[in-house]
Amino acid sequence: MPDELATDLADLERDKIYKAVKKRAEAGENPLQILGECRQGMKIVGDRFQAGEYFLSDMIIAAQIFDEVASILEPYLANAGPAETIGKVVLATLKGDIHDLGKNIFATLLNANGFEVHDIGVDVDPVILVNKVKEVQPDIVGFSALITSAFSSMKEAVDLLEEKGLRSQIKLIVGGGLTTPAVKEYIGADFQTTDANEGALFCKEVMGGSKNVTQITATYDT
Repeated sequence: MPDELATDLADLERDKIYKAVKKRAEAGENPLQILGECRQGMKIVGDRFQAGEYFLSDMIIAAQIFDEVASILEPYLANAGPAETIGKVVLATLKGDIHDLGKNIFATLLNANGFEVHDIGVDVDPVILVNKVKEVQPDIVGFSALITSAFSSMKEAVDLLEEKGLRSQIKLIVGGGLTTPAVKEYIGADFQTTDANEGALFCKEVMGGSKNVTQITATYDT
């Protein structure tokens, strides 16, 4: 049975959550425990979205709530030691596209699922993306696009990753309203989706290690 905080987040009870989080943090409760309960709530939100009970607007509200909770807890987390993460992800909307709503929701869902997320923004030059991958050494790289002009930048970035010997070290996911399986093939990605929650589930399965990418992808194609 979910904790009360998880239930409140899942029900999008914004004011109630903020008050509870502040009260518990000020009382000295472990901020990692509080954040963990909120992550449970985000999982319920994702499940409801998958079931058609929630819509994109609900996902946006939930992401805003979770981000605000993280901001409230930030000063307390600094004294709680490093949080356990299940993997690193670098995210970017590449050169030619300045849209970031879907990417931001995806980043929040990844954070809520225990990933260390490095979001380097929008209109990102492929060279900057590659340098970030060198620096962070992520497990997964995610590209977002809402306009077709960004597809060539995605391909350029993948080619640079190949050239620098980095492509084989990461799994690559591409998302956004205009992306398709054909775009995935064009740029050489491992997975494509227009659903942020599905993308987060893919990333979790990749880090689970029990299946290879082909097996995981097949479960979404059926």
